[in-house]
Parts: sequence; structure tokens; C-alpha cells
Amino acid sequence: MSVVTDSPVHSSNSDDFIAFLDAELGASSPESSPDKEAENQDELESVRIKRRKIESTEETEGSTSEGILKQNLETSVEVDVCTHPGSFGSMCIRCGQKLDGKSGVTFGYIHKGLRLHDEEISRLRNTDMKSLLCRKKLYLVLDLDHTLLNSTLLAHLSSEESHLLNQTDSLQDVSKGSLFKLEHMHMMTKLRPFVRSFLKEATEMFEMYIYTMGDRPYALEMAKLLDPQGEYFNARVISRDDGTQKHQKGLDVVLGQESAVLILDDTEHAWMKHKDNLILMERYHFFASSCRQFGFNCKSPAELRNDEDETDGALAKILKVLKQVHCTFFDKHQEDDDLVNRDVRQVLSSVRSEVLSGCVIVFSRIFHGALPSLQKMAEQMGATCLAEVDPSVTHIVATDAGTEKSRWALKEKKFLVHPRWIEAANYFWEKQPEENFIIKKKQ
Repeated sequence: MSVVTDSPVHSSNSDDFIAFLDAELGASSPESSPDKEAENQDELESVRIKRRKIESTEETEGSTSEGILKQNLETSVEVDVCTHPGSFGSMCIRCGQKLDGKSGVTFGYIHKGLRLHDEEISRLRNTDMKSLLCRKKLYLVLDLDHTLLNSTLLAHLSSEESHLLNQTDSLQDVSKGSLFKLEHMHMMTKLRPFVRSFLKEATEMFEMYIYTMGDRPYALEMAKLLDPQGEYFNARVISRDDGTQKHQKGLDVVLGQESAVLILDDTEHAWMKHKDNLILMERYHFFASSCRQFGFNCKSPAELRNDEDETDGALAKILKVLKQVHCTFFDKHQEDDDLVNRDVRQVLSSVRSEVLSGCVIVFSRIFHGALPSLQKMAEQMGATCLAEVDPSVTHIVATDAGTEKSRWALKEKKFLVHPRWIEAANYFWEKQPEENFIIKKKQ
């Protein structure tokens, strides 16, 4: 097999990349054992000899994050002075030399044992960015639990949820179902309403990743339910086993420029370094165990035999936001004509600032621990927050209609709303009807 001519250069499928590496390195699967290292060394030595015979190769351009990695074995440079762009185990992926140290970042979700050095990661991101922008696409990182689906252990189903055991969909054709019993995992999973339409439309605008705090077996099982044909994610399924920081998610393991990445997640503190990329999702609770986990003392949608609205739920609303951000990013009339220099985080901030634009808010007796975050949230959505009332004020936000400022609002015919009005606007990226959040006088 020729390293240059036989490699799947022009394929965008990560499975082709993995198959190519399997053939070249003798790795039978991502779960191949360390005993293969000697065989891999021999194969890589063969690659190194072949490379010395190559004086030039046709320059190729990758079409996805995984596809671009193929260039590591197709570069036209001489390997006598190898820069060691990455490694499998302890062997350089280009020259086969045994390497010491653990520099760079591991991308085990693409292929077990794959580690890329910082300079190579930067090169791949730059190249992939140009390729992606030419196709008018950005990156979208998707959380699983409470964002795209809700799972529970079978043992945790309440007595009022037992009817679900007879209502699960077939695992033979998961593309038509939304409720699945996974016996081998002792688990039941409910996909969020609208998720299949969401993924189908989002893939036209984004190269998508799954990124979950669940373990790898769980992540892959959920990916099969969401993407049975492998058309949305391919190998781009990241679990907690792939992260570089405990209890944190980071874009260091995503082969995409941060300036072109959007994140959908229900947990803000999981992305402490990337809050500007984050679209915070309203949590999806279907099972009673999920409701209890987050302190809701109420019946679950499953117990009530109810569910989130398909056409007006969280995913449907956020899809509109994604379309708006995507359209704005690729707007031909922007001052910066070079797409590479544009930053989706600035676009996201601009779109967010329009949600409560024109609203002038005063808070009344809000618990001190909650006030800073509510005020920041409102200001990020374009509202002006004041300490005292004046004629410009449009909304008083309170939990008690009996406070002085609340009474002023009623007298002056201003809106008197609960703090959830701000939170709802933040989740749905649109100003909510005030009448749904009115504070009533205590009797």
C-alpha cells in the first residue's frame, strides 16, 4: 500500500481515516492492545523508509477535523529532520521514532493512543477552519444529558413511571423512536422532543461534536441512538475519559478554532474557560429521578404522561438562535470581509444583547446571592439595570408584591415580574410575555 497514493485523502469520513491508520499501523481497532506496539513500530519504520523516497507530493486539503489528520502521513517534507507532530503510544506518527515525554494533547476519541503536539494542533485547526468556512460551516459542541436527552436507571423508575416499560421503541430501527430500554446498561433513555429535526438542520450549518461528562461506553451508546447512520458525528464523540481537566470540559480536545465554536450545554460551570462560546440550555427533565436530582419536588413529565412541546420547546427555539448566529457570521455585508478573522463569540454576544434591549430594570428585595447573576444576565441581554426607580424604568423584578418598589410599579403601571422572567428570556433568547410572570399580591 502506498502511503501517498492509496490513502483516503479526499474522504471526509473519519472511519476512512481510522481504517487507513489501522492498515498502516496494524491497529485492529480503537481498543487494540499494547501488544501491537512492536508490530506498529515495524509498520512505521516501513512508512519512514517510503517517505525518504518521496521528493514531493500533491498538496491536499482536509475536509473535516479527522480527515485533515491524514496529512500527517502525506506531508511533502523530508523526514530526516522530523518535527514529531504527534504520536501513537510512544512512537512518532511520521517517522516512527520512539519519543519521550507527554507533551501535547491526547485525541483518543479519534483513535486510541493518538497524541498531537501543540504546533500540529494549531496547524490542523487553521487548515480545517479554512476548509469549513469555504462550506459555510462552523463548529457546534453538544452536551448529552439534560440537553439532547434524559436517562435513568431502570431501578430508579417510580411506580407511576412503570407504564413506560411497555412503551419503549425498538432498538432495531432507532431512527423512528424516542424512548429506549437499554437492558445491557440497566437504563432507559428518552430523547428530547425535536432532537432529530434539530440535528438534521444543524448539520447543514455546523460540524458537530458530542461532549459529555458520561463515560465513553455511555457516550457511544447515546450517539448510536441520536445518530444511527453515523452522518452527524462520526468519530467526534468526546467523553469525560477524553478531557484534560477533572470535572471540566474544554475546547482543547476539539479540533476547531475557538473563534468558530458554539456550545450547547445545560451546565454553565462545566465550561469555565469558554463561557463566551456557550448557549445555556434549559434542562430537560423527563424522569422522576432527574427531577429529584435537581431538587424539584413535583411529578415528572413521565409520571404525568406529558412531555416538552415538539415545535415550541427548547431545541426548536435554540435552532432559531443558531440560524440567526450562523446567518450573521456569514453575512457578506460585514465590515470584515475575511471570514477567518471573524469571531462567532462576538456574533453570539451581539444577538444576545438584543433580547431585552430597551428594558430598564430595577430589582426589589432579591436575595443577595442571586442578585449579581440576575443583573449580569439581564445586562448581557441588553437591559439597563438601575438601583432606584425613575420614569425610565419599565420593569420591577421582585418576588413580593408588597415591597415599596413593587407598589410603585403597580401605581405607575409598570411591569412587575418574577425573576424567572429574566431566566426564561435567557434560556429561550427572546423576551417572554410579562403576563406569564406576574407577581400577585399576598392575601
